[in-house]
Amino acid sequence: MSKKSLIPEFGPLKGVRVLCSGSIVAMPHAANMMADFGAEVINIERPGVGDTFRGLAPFVKEGDKVVSTSWAQDARNRISLTMELDLRNPDIKEIFMGLVKQSDIFMENMVWLDKYGINDDEMLKVNPKLVIVHISGYGRPQFGGDPEVADRASYDMIGQAYSGFLWLNGDSDRMPMLTKPWTNDYVSALTACFGALSAYIHAKETGEGQVVDVAQFEAMGRILSDTIVSYTEAKTVRQRSGTKAAAFQPYGLFETKDDRYVAIGAFGPAVYKRSVIAIGLDPEVYTFKECASSEKACKSEKGTFVDQSFQKFCKEHTCDEIIKIMNKSKVGCARVNSAADVVEDPHWLGRGDIVEYEDQTLGRKIKAFGIVPKLSKTPGKIWRGAPTMGQDTENILKTLLDYDDAKIKDLREKKLI
Repeated sequence: MSKKSLIPEFGPLKGVRVLCSGSIVAMPHAANMMADFGAEVINIERPGVGDTFRGLAPFVKEGDKVVSTSWAQDARNRISLTMELDLRNPDIKEIFMGLVKQSDIFMENMVWLDKYGINDDEMLKVNPKLVIVHISGYGRPQFGGDPEVADRASYDMIGQAYSGFLWLNGDSDRMPMLTKPWTNDYVSALTACFGALSAYIHAKETGEGQVVDVAQFEAMGRILSDTIVSYTEAKTVRQRSGTKAAAFQPYGLFETKDDRYVAIGAFGPAVYKRSVIAIGLDPEVYTFKECASSEKACKSEKGTFVDQSFQKFCKEHTCDEIIKIMNKSKVGCARVNSAADVVEDPHWLGRGDIVEYEDQTLGRKIKAFGIVPKLSKTPGKIWRGAPTMGQDTENILKTLLDYDDAKIKDLREKKLI
């Protein structure tokens, strides 16, 4: 545990200090997930520039105050340190290594570290218990692969493409469809969180730090189910099937009478039977085996009729009527919600998924998405909204590194902080 703390103590990660550098989206989100559960997250931003996320539209404007909605949502509970992160400068190296020495985890997604003088071995020498987490598009060359590929730039879209994930999304007769918002970045963040905390547990038990390497394409590849094995062992290349499953039904999106969409899902003989009864078909005539047990069955004359019957049923009923009928029959069904739907949804509200906290830029409360998962004994919380740029620089330097006003003034005059 850190001897000095900059934030209130709460959650299962209280006492864990995370030092991080980089910008949108994967690394900061990983750090913020930990911050929601009590970790103290010190985020290094470039003076006068800040995290790229700060400049992403849309914006909330109030007088002369402007904040990105992305920043307001995803940067809460974060501490902002503005500093030119170039360890070739002795003043910066002193600050950085001083913080490394007092941190449990260092996370970054800057990719090209050498030009900043950031070196894993040197950090581990200063703090042998440190967990170092690298997040990049293709992974660090030290962990294998082609060094030239590892050196490539990447974004969310690139990770979706290279991983094979993008190939599977969209309609079969059209180009692949990118999933939003930032699906690959957020999946990479979850992977990074898991890796960081796994290594942290090891460090606590053994006193031995280590390096965690998260590649965007690998994080996405890990959630492709049996896509790889289907090809290597069954010689099947999975293809795009649009909004409906190819090998069973009903499972897809359907348009409703009131111009909405519902998702209806029935997997397996028992649920299939309940679903066809719910729309008035005889399951003894339109059997699971003949109509929904395989891709061939779904495309048969009877199988096609079942699909058309579901489409017709939904076009003749409102969204709410369909949800009521399907859920009464224990068939998975939900409205395709927009943000306007969920902020008024009693279940969302009842679970505390829409929360209010004060944004530091606007100086007023905003509504945003809450904390997940729910913990019964050590729940997370939001102790502060997203910080203004460099809001905590002076406090960090004084509290953690014992810098005085004169030294801080000198660093400001040199434009290093």
